[in-house]
Amino acid sequence: MGHREEMDHSRQHHDRVHGDGGEPVCASVVVGIDGSDTSWDAFCWACGETRRLGGRIVAVFVDRSSGAAAANATASFAGSAVAVVAIQQSITDQAAQLAHQVRAYGAEHGVEVTFVRAQGDTAKELLRIAHDDHADLIVVGRSTKARHHLAGSLGRRLVGKRGGPIVVVVP
Repeated sequence: MGHREEMDHSRQHHDRVHGDGGEPVCASVVVGIDGSDTSWDAFCWACGETRRLGGRIVAVFVDRSSGAAAANATASFAGSAVAVVAIQQSITDQAAQLAHQVRAYGAEHGVEVTFVRAQGDTAKELLRIAHDDHADLIVVGRSTKARHHLAGSLGRRLVGKRGGPIVVVVP
């Protein structure tokens, strides 16, 4: 039997949710965004939750094409250095477009949004940014890739490494 209407009235809960004057404390929510439908679902959900909490969002786009990946891409394009430049320009363009879109959506829905572009492993970067920002919550979309059901999805990797709340939005 659950008690849906019970609330935590402890002093610790009050201190975390309210400042000295009783006003709500702004929550910081980190959300992964890569332009996929599921990442947009996660971002939209995070905007609604952040608005209810009176907080702000840090939208994180992680460029997974590290130097090693760029080297592999170059090799796969018969050694053409132009291919690496084109790939990087495409990623830069995608990041700029996402930054514009998430800021516009945030402004339209009354949520402060900061866009961050990082490079490296997605889980590690989301965790690093959440730690550096003292984030209250990390939000990601559910993976649609079949291989993640075997090897582990981003959500599972995050849950295994963070001692704080993580929400995986399932559309």
